[in-house]
Amino acid sequence: MNGFVKDIESISVKNDDFRNVVYTAKHCQLVVMSLKSKEDIGEEIHEVDQFFRVEQGAGVAVLDGVQTEIRAGFAILVPAGTNHNLINTGSVPLKLYTIYAPPNHRDGVVHHTREDAESDNEHFDGRTSE
Repeated sequence: MNGFVKDIESISVKNDDFRNVVYTAKHCQLVVMSLKSKEDIGEEIHEVDQFFRVEQGAGVAVLDGVQTEIRAGFAILVPAGTNHNLINTGSVPLKLYTIYAPPNHRDGVVHHTREDAESDNEHFDGRTSE
């Protein structure tokens, strides 16, 4: 494989894992996520920029305390250093994908639940998908 060329909407909607690292390049990383009803990603601050695209469901994006309602089709860009959280306020899973630039997680890591993600102290180790 040279790069990533696939139907990310379909991959995102079919994903049932809290976090699944799909592809890691040298300078960015593609991750799909699924948040259960009333679940959130957890308030966090990264040293990297992050982009989210909502493919299914509805919720709230909180960036430095400012709440904005989000739904399928919304994009959220979180600059490095921004305190942020995404919360599923709907009754169906909130399906999305996110791009970290540079990568933030180990390539190929899958966290089935938020609890799995919180108990794993993993970070990007420099290895890419190719």
